[in-house]
Order: sequence, then structure tokens, then C-alpha cells
Amino acid sequence: MDGRGKERAEIASALPRFLLGWLAVGFAGLVLLPWYGLDEGVSPPALLAGRPWLLPLIPPLLLALSCSFGRTKPRVLVAAGVAGLVWLAAQAFLIIHRGWAFVWITTLLGPGPSQPALGWGAIAYAVACLMLLAYGLARLGVCKGDVFVVGALLLVVGLIALFVFYPVLCILASAVRDNDGSFAPTLFFEKLLSRSVWGLDCVFGGRSCGVAWNTVAEAALVGVLTTFLGLAFALVALRTRMPMKPLLRALSVLPIITPPFVIGLALILLFGRAGMVTVWVANLFDLPRSRWIYGMPGITIAQVLAFTPISLLVLLGVLQGVAPSLEEASQTLRASRWYTFRTVTWPLIRPGLANSFLIGFIESMADFANPLVIGGNFNVLSTDIFFAVVGASHDQGRAAVLAIVLLSFTLAAFVAQRFWLGHRSYATVAGKGHIGIPAQLPGFVRATCYAVIVPCLILIVAVYCTILVGGFVVSIGRDNTPTLQYFWTAFSIEKGVGGWFLSGSAWNSFLVTIEVALVAMPFTAALGLLTAWLLDRQQFAFRRSFEFLAMMSFAIPGTIIGVAYVLAFNVPPVSLTGTGTIIAIAFAFRNMPVGIRAGLANLSQIDRSLDEASLTLGSNSFGTLRRVILPMLRPAVITAMVYSFVRAMTAVSAVIFLVTGRYNLATTYIVGRADVGDYGVAIVYSAVLVVFMMLVLLLIQLAVGERRIGRRVEVPRIESPGTALVQT
Repeated sequence: MDGRGKERAEIASALPRFLLGWLAVGFAGLVLLPWYGLDEGVSPPALLAGRPWLLPLIPPLLLALSCSFGRTKPRVLVAAGVAGLVWLAAQAFLIIHRGWAFVWITTLLGPGPSQPALGWGAIAYAVACLMLLAYGLARLGVCKGDVFVVGALLLVVGLIALFVFYPVLCILASAVRDNDGSFAPTLFFEKLLSRSVWGLDCVFGGRSCGVAWNTVAEAALVGVLTTFLGLAFALVALRTRMPMKPLLRALSVLPIITPPFVIGLALILLFGRAGMVTVWVANLFDLPRSRWIYGMPGITIAQVLAFTPISLLVLLGVLQGVAPSLEEASQTLRASRWYTFRTVTWPLIRPGLANSFLIGFIESMADFANPLVIGGNFNVLSTDIFFAVVGASHDQGRAAVLAIVLLSFTLAAFVAQRFWLGHRSYATVAGKGHIGIPAQLPGFVRATCYAVIVPCLILIVAVYCTILVGGFVVSIGRDNTPTLQYFWTAFSIEKGVGGWFLSGSAWNSFLVTIEVALVAMPFTAALGLLTAWLLDRQQFAFRRSFEFLAMMSFAIPGTIIGVAYVLAFNVPPVSLTGTGTIIAIAFAFRNMPVGIRAGLANLSQIDRSLDEASLTLGSNSFGTLRRVILPMLRPAVITAMVYSFVRAMTAVSAVIFLVTGRYNLATTYIVGRADVGDYGVAIVYSAVLVVFMMLVLLLIQLAVGERRIGRRVEVPRIESPGTALVQT
């Protein structure tokens, strides 16, 4: 037998083993594993549950089993996989805990049977049918016949459909129902077109505008200010000789590791009616104390401080990508610094400015914590959604309608961002080397940047001094006597009969947060990098649509994620509410797009010839991914894991509806303390979180290091009083 025939024989022998293995998983799901319940684990298997509507799940597996002997029939396998998945979904969504899921079925057939939420047996059966479908499609030539690629693709699509699209569909369905669950389209349009949402009273002399216009105006203002501040920070960091640049960058990036509401809380302690600055100004100038910080001004300041670091990171990369040879050529032709900046630098960074504005716009719209803490009577969509769910009215339909409005705004901004980046090219870096010195800033631009960033840095220092010190004094600004009372209330350790134990009220939420973040971290990285590999290395139909759908979860505000998960997973067929699993899943799919982008960026630097060499030497796609690609994706793995961990430690909007007494998180604990006026414990807990996250990121930075690209810089020459250009 020649080499090609031997290879075919090995593949033919491996494929039936693949089929038999997944068939065994499917039968185990029906016969051995508990079919209902993920936590209890005491329900009987499907075939012993005494529910006849589960019996049609057997024929698809028997049909697939018949294909494992003799010549494999891929179309039969496809039909078996689809039939199993369709019947599993149909019986799960038609028969729920209270009987028939739809009123029209009850009217037609009368009261029906009931069943609990699906469990481990159903999960095993679903995955087995999915792999049978993948095997059949691969044998039909999909994705060049690669079973692993087809299986991974179907698995990712299935997870996104279950944990992103299904919850969003639940919101859409809830919006057209009343509180009793009856179909009420008239009520939907009444709530959607309500004056409280779209009113323009503030334009015509009224008290306030609708919540939709408040949100758009706030987001647009924050987008402009964060872009302007981020550009000023980036220009000073890269184009000036300002001393202490590392400190500048550290202070500007610090808000990333801070819980989002902490800045608003610090602003209240500084500028609130009883704040330190307010009291000092009132005593100094004999002015009445006001509440100006509550409302749009306070939200704007808090969001600008929180989101400017994101703009800075975007614009730093854009400025570093501008080829210095172009600016040097302009100055060689006797152009002034201002003319060079206006005609060369500015046009090349415009895509970054648009990107920065759209990111700030989306982040402001999605922000929940700062408007909740410091918003006062200025309503935005995210907080209105929250109060519609937990408020006295408990209007779930209004929450769903507002969620649709907010989702429409954020998706429109997300699509605009994708359109801009996808249809414009301002490339200046190619295979040809770019040796040159970045142009110095014009005097007017440099003075403007200093005038902008110095007050901002002072405010940042004041905010973080308040955070780090406020929890260790009796009452910051009024009684600055040092105390550890709040710290020991939150993090005390005592010795009891059985030994030392954690007695502080914050320990449970702190440890649960770390546990959930560590659980979500590897899953986020694995799912994101697998999706990136599929997008970059594989060719399949609807590839661009798949990329957009995978990235869309990043554009969905956290408040909508929380409401959607409550609506989708509070009752069968998938019941996860009240568990730590649903919190980890929410974090994973919320942060997955960062892993995708990090993976795509790193994969673009790995030549495809390495993949081809591995495949030529007899390895399959899974072996190539594991042995060749994954070791070179370590920077992307670190990026995805670190971002996932940081966001899970500091997020609040996506999980505010999902936490319980058992699974309470650090951010929700702090919000609860601040809500009842216990600012000392809230501030000291925030300080602990900030220091903890700084240590984590420092350890990661020391372990990973930093990539440096050689460029010429201007340094003084020792042997002469002048200066010269040297190559570094």
C-alpha cells in the first residue's frame, strides 16, 4: 500500500471511532446522566423519567449508529444530528415548568404536562448531536472536510446563539407582553413612543427631555471630551519632553482597574453638598453649598475620568503608527511644525479619533454605575431599566422597551464604527523601513495639551487620594482622625474555638469575586482565541457575518445583559439564575470579543506557511493549532485572560441582577454600602480592590514584558555641547 492509501486507511479507521465516541456520549446523556437540573444532580436519566415526549430522542442516535458500520452516509448523519437538536429544542421550549409554554397550545390541547429545566444529560445529548452534524457536514466537503474545524465552528455558533441571541430574543418577546404574559403589541408601542422616552420639553423651556435624548446627549458629550483628553495625553506622552512620563501614563490608565462607580463616589465626597471642596469653598467665600455635582455634570466628569484611558490607549497606538519619515519629509521641505501637524499628522490620525469617539459614545451609553451613584434626577436609559425592574412599579415590559432603545443606539454606533474602520485606509507602515524622528508639537498645541492634562491629573490625584485615604479616617474632610474601623469591619480576621476565621463582612464577596473571575478567565480566553483562529485561518460561508455576530456582544450594554439573562435563564428550559455559573457565563461572553481581537492581532503576525508545513507533515488542524499556533499566541492568551479577570473584578452592570446572598460580588457589595450611606466601608473596599488589581497587573507586566521597536531618538552627545541624532 502506498503512502496515500495508508493515509486514507488511517483516516477511515479514525472517523468511525470519532462517531462511536460521540454516540457513546449521546447514549450516556439519555441513559446514565440526570436529564433535569444542573445543581441537584438527583433527577433520573431521560429514559427513566417517565416522560414519553423524550422517547423520540432515541431514533436519531440509532440512525447515526447504523452509519458507523460499513460505508458512512454523511447526509444521514446530518439528518440525524439536525433531528436530535430540533426535537430537543422543541420539547424543551414547548413544555416548561407550568405546562405548555404558549397559551394557544393550552387553548387547543388543554392543560399539558410539565418538566423542570434541562440538566447534564441534555447537555451531553446536545453536544453529541452537534458533533454528529459536524462529522456529516465535513464528509460533504464543508471547510475542506475538516471535522475539527466544522465542529468548533458549530460549537461556537451554538454557544453564541444560546448565551447572546436567545437572551436578546427574550427581551424582544417580553417587550410585546404585559405583566401577565399576554401578547400586547398596543402596550408595546405606547411604552416605546412615550413622552418620558422621546419628549423634548427641555428644548422648549420644560423641565427635562426624554430619557433617550438625555442618554444620547450625555454619550455624545463624553465621546468628544474623552477623545480630546485622550489625544492630549497621547501627544504629551509621545511628542514632548515632559518629565515623569511613566507617572503620567500610570495615572491616566489607573481608572481602567477601578470599579466604575468608585470615581462617582469619590466625586461626591469631594464636591457633594457636604464634600471637602464644597465645604472649603463655602467657608472661604461665604457661598451657599449646592448640589451641582448631582446630575449631568457629575456623570460627565465621572465618565470622562473613567473612559479617557481607553481613548488614550487607542490614540497611543495610532500616533505610534504614524511614519515619522513623512513628518520629517514635511519639515525638510521647510514646513512649519503647525503646518506639518495640520496637513500630515492630523489627517493620518483621524480614523483613530473617530474610533475613540465611538468607543467613548458606546461606553457612556452602556455605563450604569456612575449614573446610579451620582446621577441625581438626571435619568438615562441604563438606570431607568434598572429601576423598572427593581422599583416599586416592577414594570418588566417598560424595562424591555427601554432595553431595545438602548440596544438600538449602541448597535447603531457599533455598526458605524465597523463601517468607518472597514472602508477607510490610512496605512503608513509597510514592508519598507521608516527611519525618522517624530515631529515636535507646535507651541500652541503643546500649551493647549498642558493646559488640559494638568487640571485633569490634579483631579485624578485628588480622586484616588480620596479613595485610598477616605476609608482610613473617621470622616474625610470633616474629621480626619486616622482609624481602621471601616477596614476591620470589612476585612477583620478573628480567632474562634475552631481557629482563625474571616469575620469581616466583605470577605465573602471578595473571595467569591476572585473565584468567579478565575473560572470565567480561561473560558473567555479559550472561546475568544478559538473564534479568532476560525476567522483568520479558515474559509467558510458567512464568515463576515459570523465575525460581526461574535463581536456584537461587546456592543450590548451590561444592563441589557443582566436583564436578558434574568428573563432567559430564570425558568426552564435553561434555569441558571441564582448560581455562580450564570455570573461566570455572563462575564465570559461579555469579554469574549477582547480575546477575539487579541487573537486576530497576533495571528496576523504568524505566517500561514507554518500551518501549511505542519499539515504537509501529516498533522491535522487540531494538532497544528495545539502544537504550532497556540505556543505563539501566548501574548494574546495573556491579554485575553488579564482583561477578563480585571473586568470580572470590577464589573457591576452585567451582574447587578444576577447576584444573590450566596454569590454576592465585590462591586455589588460596594454599591449596596454606598446606597445606605456607609461610605467608609465602601471606600475602604474600593481601595483594597484598586491595590489588589494594581498588584495583579504589575505581576502580569513583569512576567510578559513589553515589545519595543527601534527608532531614532534625539539625545545629547557627551563629547560636545550640542546635540545629535543617534540610532537606537
